[in-house]
Amino acid sequence: MGEAQNQNQNKQTQDLNQLLKVRREKLAALQENGKDPFQLTKYDVTHHSKEIKDHFEELNGTEVSIAGRMMFKRVMGKASFCNIQDLQGSIQVYVARDSIGEEPYADFKKYDVGDILGITGKVFETKTGEKSVHAETVTLLSKSLQILPEKYHGLTDTDTRYRQRYVDLIMNPEVKETFIKRSQIIKEIRNFLAGRDFMEVETPMLVSNAGGAAARPFETHYNALDEDVKLRISLELYLKRLIVGGLERVYEIGRVFRNEGVDTRHNPEFTLMELYQAYTDYEGMMELTESMFRYLAEKVCGTTTISYNGIEIDLGKPFERTTMTDCIKKYAGIDFDEVKGDEEAKELAKEHHIEYEERHTKGDIVNLFFEEYCEKNLIQPTFVMDHPIAISPLTKKKPSDPEKVERFELFINTWEMCNAYSELNDPIDQRERFAAQDAAFEAGDEEANHTDEDFLNALEIGMPPTGGIGYGIDRLVMLLTDSPAIRDVLLFPTMKSLDADKKASKTSEAAPAASVQTASVSAESVQLDFSKVKIEPLFEEYVDFDTFAKSDFRVVKIEACEAVPKSKKLLTFTLNDGTDKKRTILSGIHEYYEPEQLVGKTCVAITNLPTRMMMGIPSEGMLISAVYEYDGHEGLNLLMLDDAIPAGAKLY
Repeated sequence: MGEAQNQNQNKQTQDLNQLLKVRREKLAALQENGKDPFQLTKYDVTHHSKEIKDHFEELNGTEVSIAGRMMFKRVMGKASFCNIQDLQGSIQVYVARDSIGEEPYADFKKYDVGDILGITGKVFETKTGEKSVHAETVTLLSKSLQILPEKYHGLTDTDTRYRQRYVDLIMNPEVKETFIKRSQIIKEIRNFLAGRDFMEVETPMLVSNAGGAAARPFETHYNALDEDVKLRISLELYLKRLIVGGLERVYEIGRVFRNEGVDTRHNPEFTLMELYQAYTDYEGMMELTESMFRYLAEKVCGTTTISYNGIEIDLGKPFERTTMTDCIKKYAGIDFDEVKGDEEAKELAKEHHIEYEERHTKGDIVNLFFEEYCEKNLIQPTFVMDHPIAISPLTKKKPSDPEKVERFELFINTWEMCNAYSELNDPIDQRERFAAQDAAFEAGDEEANHTDEDFLNALEIGMPPTGGIGYGIDRLVMLLTDSPAIRDVLLFPTMKSLDADKKASKTSEAAPAASVQTASVSAESVQLDFSKVKIEPLFEEYVDFDTFAKSDFRVVKIEACEAVPKSKKLLTFTLNDGTDKKRTILSGIHEYYEPEQLVGKTCVAITNLPTRMMMGIPSEGMLISAVYEYDGHEGLNLLMLDDAIPAGAKLY
């Protein structure tokens, strides 16, 4: 059976190669006859497909020029039909030999699906009621040398879709619609802010001190200045400098870069918008945000009631407002206003199985409780206000409670949509907060801010009372387009290069004594120095066969993988186990793998273990890994199988 399968695959490869060869031969013939399409430089387009269909009554019988990709062709002797796809959709074209001429018609019959054509002709309606164009001239504008995916199945593989977005846009009209809508959202944001007298500005991407957010930056070297620099993680500190300079309302929409994992809501480079308004506070930012979200829904979706993943979200009603401590009290039953000091907070964390680090303060633990108990319940638009000062180094204290700050986050569909402050403008207080952040970095917090002396100097010049806010544009687009993952709204999301494993293998061969971290990235990409490997002794106790046989080992396909927030160890996997239901399993292997390394892999899991809660998430089984000691450190490899093995296959 395996031999027959291989023979079939070989035949398919040969057939494909032959088809590709034929296309190149067609191009060569055109070039020999002086009809090289790649020498054409322009084509005057007068109309698009949707425009013709929407205004058919007035365009019927009128000459139009359209251009696009041929997605279908049916040749019927002296007359043929084809479908031309452009930006707005597709339209049928009737191509008759008597209308375009014998030689052009002979050429047309040789054109392939995927070729880009220019059509001039008259608008008409077929006997079946299909609004069409009757071609008078057909011009080959570009020859497609590759073959598009098969018509009825299209392009469905998510990895290929993200890597070859150009094919995805051709084959999946809904994808094109998502990105058209993304452009509309950004345009309407600009229109809304222009109506409120905001000024759009641009600030540096390469910076010496990447501050303004809790994130690890990418680092690079600027050769001309012989200086190490970082890619920005935020827009905040430069925009505030402009407020100091007297530009009272400023905003920027730009890319920022954070050296972190990839999951359904995070990409290492993403689009952020930050705005700052002098002489207002976080209450003013709440009003602006609520108004803008409602405006965008009406403009882009045509309604303030939207649907995400089947759940109705009402942006038309006043957004709910609650404090972080009140929210925790509601969902966890704990009043942190009554908790005295860090140690009492840590005891509560232990009681509720909340992972924390020794350096964490009461404020950090309040935030951990909020993430564990509250976020999952915040579906309808909710402003969560008054965060602990420990997690808000750039925010004004509440005059009524100096342990808290004037800050809010907007949650919709359990997601944080934006983060806003009454901005700290006291340079003495700001210096103390920077010092605390420096100490946190020294204690092991890689995401802590660093003291920015120039920013402190700007504050000493004097910054007026200011409200500021940051919006994740990609997450907003996900919400308004009902897109399940951030990669679905990024034209070119960050992907692991296809030859990364080969590169890793070469690196490991050149340096066999590499660190254990390198040695344990992937079982297929490393060469271990086995003299440094130490394995756990074999079990001496016997397990009877019947007991062992009760464990159900199954082949699983990893469909999605993401880091568990606020956990350095845990990854959460969405698995295809061969059933109709997707299986969720958590595994503490984040120090050995990044999520993007594992998506699409074939692995083994025990599927009949009882469900257990981990960080508030139910884990339905256990993935199988190989654990060993390497050069004095623990090494781990997730067990991976041949991708040809189907999901659900049972291991005996």
